[in-house]
Amino acid sequence: MFSKWKKENTMIGEIGLWLSVLSLTIWVILLRFWGQFWRSDQRLTRQETDLLMFPAICAVVPARNEADLLPVTLRSLLNQNYPGHLSVVLVDDSSTDGTANVARDVAQELDKTEQLRVLSGQPLAPGWTGKLWALHQGIQYAQTLTPPPDYVLLTDADIEHDALNLRSLVAKAQQEDLDLVSLMVRLRCESFWEKLLIPAFVFFFQKLNPFPWVNDPTKPTAAAAGGCILITREALTRIGGIEVVRDALIDDCALAQAVKSRRFTLSPSSPKIWLGLTDSTHSLRPYPSLSTIWDMIARTAFTQLNYSLGLLIVTVIGMILVYIVPPVCAIFGLLTGNWLVAIAALSTWLVMAYAYLPTIRFYGCSPALALCLPGIAFLYTLMTVDSAVRHWQKRGGTWKGRVYSKTIKAG
Repeated sequence: MFSKWKKENTMIGEIGLWLSVLSLTIWVILLRFWGQFWRSDQRLTRQETDLLMFPAICAVVPARNEADLLPVTLRSLLNQNYPGHLSVVLVDDSSTDGTANVARDVAQELDKTEQLRVLSGQPLAPGWTGKLWALHQGIQYAQTLTPPPDYVLLTDADIEHDALNLRSLVAKAQQEDLDLVSLMVRLRCESFWEKLLIPAFVFFFQKLNPFPWVNDPTKPTAAAAGGCILITREALTRIGGIEVVRDALIDDCALAQAVKSRRFTLSPSSPKIWLGLTDSTHSLRPYPSLSTIWDMIARTAFTQLNYSLGLLIVTVIGMILVYIVPPVCAIFGLLTGNWLVAIAALSTWLVMAYAYLPTIRFYGCSPALALCLPGIAFLYTLMTVDSAVRHWQKRGGTWKGRVYSKTIKAG
């Protein structure tokens, strides 16, 4: 009996060693060759903003039941330190909480009623997601303004803008001749669950879309963060307007892909876009519990996989191999005295934590959380599986009372 147990233990140890080495190899490849995504060093800095001219800007804000946040977020937008012409169009997307009235009150308090236009959103058109339909209406109105905007700022109603945010975005776009500039704003990270899971959300997003590759015009990788996108009017016109991505549930990345795609330009080179982090402009959207973050991820995770069962299976296996195998094998090796397995697995775990550390530091969280990435990844894997289950039960893509079907694309 002991001999049989020892033989099985040896076999498991060999499998654990191979899996640990494979996981370590994957992490080394990711850190060395996957766009340096983990460094979190693509950031919008307070660069020189004294431009020769300040182009006209129209900010378009889709808002659905955002009365609680607008007194802070809309105020920050109307109070931008921007010398050029800035107008704000807020599209009230069938709100039931007095969003439109709150928006008007904020503008009146600031004596900026002429700067703000509140539109009552039309009923959702077939084939559109709610946010994009609201943006479409706001952009259509912006095109009638005098002077017509040179840039359109697409921003969510939960974003509190730093006073110099718009000025910095415009300077970045002008100085580097960019068609689109987008910020992954600093997400709220205050509650226990936010500190545990929100930095990982940003980390995984950067791994899926390495920002240095996004910012390289020779690379096809394209992505944006929908909370804050500055895009030229010319680029919007060139791609056919926001309508070109009207059925994309992950609309920000779909828009960036359309702008960067060569099929929308006669130029032999790709248009230039830029995506980076900022710690001065914030999202005020609260995620105080596990369920709120779970719902946020489950809403689009299966959409990201194009509703493919095959991709779901590959993703789950990949997440287990890359994130779960190291701690499991490390514990096994330590308990059984298989030091080779333990060293290989612990080395992989430490490399993983090292990769996560810059994101943890960016969010001001305890460095110890870097060691929790395997458990965090396990939760995200469960959220992804749940996203697929919700889709199969026709509960997928739910956002603010609307459920989007499979006809809505991933982008």
